[in-house]
Amino acid sequence: MSITIRTTIYVFVGLLLIVVLFAVVARAQTTLSTNVTVGGGTHVAGTLSKGSGTFAIDHPLDPKNKLLFHSFLESPDVKNIYDGIAKLDRNGRAEIILPDYFLTLNKDLRYLSTSIGESMPGLYVEREVEFQKFWLGLIKRPTFVIAGGTPGGTISWQLTGIRKDVFITENPIIVEVEKGPDQLIDKGECLFKPLCE
Repeated sequence: MSITIRTTIYVFVGLLLIVVLFAVVARAQTTLSTNVTVGGGTHVAGTLSKGSGTFAIDHPLDPKNKLLFHSFLESPDVKNIYDGIAKLDRNGRAEIILPDYFLTLNKDLRYLSTSIGESMPGLYVEREVEFQKFWLGLIKRPTFVIAGGTPGGTISWQLTGIRKDVFITENPIIVEVEKGPDQLIDKGECLFKPLCE
């Protein structure tokens, strides 16, 4: 690593530490009005507000010359999304196994399923999510069952749930708020300045 790059990294890390220390000592809101790049992981213990968001990666088909951007999924709900592909058994059913934390984290579930490669007009959710016992009853996992399909057929499924964990219940997202001195921006000002001109 060249001395110039190492010096630049030290200066950046030093400036970042100064900003963080100032915010902690002053217990004040910190506003960065220029682009900021963080080269490592970032953890936000509170909430995060943004005007837009993407992930950016090296393009998988041309990593040396292009970037690939995808937008975040946005919603007024604090929604978790789970999905997959399942092969139906000889009875036209599939039991979908979910993460063990699923029922603790989610409420107000929504189910979607569709067939792949052939019509299955009788496809339906036979059993909603509940705990089922596995391996001699020693392990319980949340599962749901899709039925009414063609034996051996393939389906795509999606399940969404609204978060009900302690953090989100104590820090709910308020979708619409009045601008003001205790908010992100004051009345008469705009996050995207051309809107207020």
